Amino acid sequence: MTKNTHDADVTFIEALAKLLHDNDLTELQVKREYGEDDSLNVRVSRAAPVAAPVQMAAPAPAAAAAPAAAAPAAAGADDSDPANHPGAVASPMVGTVYMQAEPGAPSFISVGDTVSEGDTLLIVEAMKTMNHIPAPRAGKVTRILVGDGDPVEFGSPLVILE
Repeated sequence: MTKNTHDADVTFIEALAKLLHDNDLTELQVKREYGEDDSLNVRVSRAAPVAAPVQMAAPAPAAAAAPAAAAPAAAGADDSDPANHPGAVASPMVGTVYMQAEPGAPSFISVGDTVSEGDTLLIVEAMKTMNHIPAPRAGKVTRILVGDGDPVEFGSPLVILE
C-alpha cells in the first residue's frame, strides 16, 4: 500500500468519525474496494452514552380533557411519569426494542430479576445494528416499560431498576 493510499485512508476514516459524531451515531461500518484483492474494512464506533431520563411534563389541559388516557398510568404502581423515576434506564437512541437475542430465546430480563452493572437489559435495533443496552448499575428490575418489537424514541424510559 502506498503512502498516498494510506493518507487517503486516514482522511476517509477521519471523515467517518466526524460523520459518526455529527449525526450522533454509535457505529458505522464501511468496506472500501480498491481492486480484486485489495480492500479496506472500517468499523468506527463509540460507546453509547447512558442517557439521563428525559423529563417530559404532560400538559395539564390534555390530561384533564382525556381522562381515559390517564387511566393506564394510574394502573401502574407508580402514578408519576416513569421517565422521572430515579431508576429509569432511558433509550440512548431511536429504534426497535428486542427483549431477547433471537426469536424463541429467553428474555434478557424479567420483572423481579437482579442484574449487575453492564448486564444486557435488552437490544435496541437502529439502522440494522443491534445495540445491547447495558444496566448502568446493579439493581432489581421492578418494571419493564416496553415490549418486544416496540418502537422507542431517544430518551424513552425502557426499564426501572431499583
